[in-house]
Amino acid sequence: MSRSILTVPVQKVEGASSAPFQDLLAVEEPLEIRLGQNTISITMRTPGHDSELAVGFLFSEGILSSAAQIQDIVSSKNSATVDLKPEIEVDLDRLKRHFYTTSSCGVCGKASIEALRMQACPMLPRESPVVASAVIHRLPAILREDQSVFERTGGLHGAALFDSSGNLLVVREDVGRHNAVDKVVGAEVLGGRIPLDDKLLLVSGRASFELAQKALMAGIPILAAVGAPSSLAVETARRFNMTLLGFVRDGRFNIYSGASRIQ
Repeated sequence: MSRSILTVPVQKVEGASSAPFQDLLAVEEPLEIRLGQNTISITMRTPGHDSELAVGFLFSEGILSSAAQIQDIVSSKNSATVDLKPEIEVDLDRLKRHFYTTSSCGVCGKASIEALRMQACPMLPRESPVVASAVIHRLPAILREDQSVFERTGGLHGAALFDSSGNLLVVREDVGRHNAVDKVVGAEVLGGRIPLDDKLLLVSGRASFELAQKALMAGIPILAAVGAPSSLAVETARRFNMTLLGFVRDGRFNIYSGASRIQ
C-alpha cells in the first residue's frame, strides 16, 4: 500500500542553535487517471483512495454519471484505470477540447460557466437545506480533528461532507484541494448516494471555480471554505443558486451567495 507520510532527516534551527530532527512530510506523487486505454489526466496527489479520486474526477467532468456505468476499476502504484460498460459511449474528442490548465492544478476543469450550464448540471433545490449558523461555526474544528495526516505533517488540504445538522459523513485529505474534493465525490458516487442535494461541503483552503464546479456537479447546495473564494467561484455560485461561504473560521464567515439557506 502506498504511504501518505514520509519521514525525512532535517536540521532543525531554533534561534542560534540547531540539531538533527526527523520530520514528517505529506507524500506527493503523480496519478495517471485512465478511461480504458486512454489517459484522461495526470494529477499530483497524496496516495490513498485512488479509485475514489479517479471516479470523482470522471464524474465531476461529466464523463460518467453513476457507479452503474462502471464495469471495473483497477488501481496500481501511480495509476487508476476506470473501465466503463461496453454500452456507455464517451466522446473523447470533446473531452480534449474542454480540458484546460487552471491555477490550482494541471489538466482539469471546464472552460467557462456556460460550459457548466450546457453540461446539464443538476438543478439545486431552492431554499434547502436550511442550516443554522451555529452548525457552520462548528465545522472547521470537526474537519481538523479528522485530518489525521495534516495533524502529523501540516501539509495537506481537507474536504469534508456533512449533513444539514453538522454530522460528518466523509472526510478526505490530499496535497491538492481539488483531489480531496474528488475523493469525497468519488466515495459518494461509488456508494450510490448522488446527487448530494441535502449535504454541505467544507474545504480547508480557498474556494476556487474548480471546487464550485465539482460541488455543483455532485448536486451539493452549500460550499463552505476556510479561506477566501475566487471571483469566478462567486459568479458560479450565484448563477446556479449555490450557497457559498468563505472565511469560515474563528466564529465568523461571509455569505457570498444563497443566504436564504443559512439561519
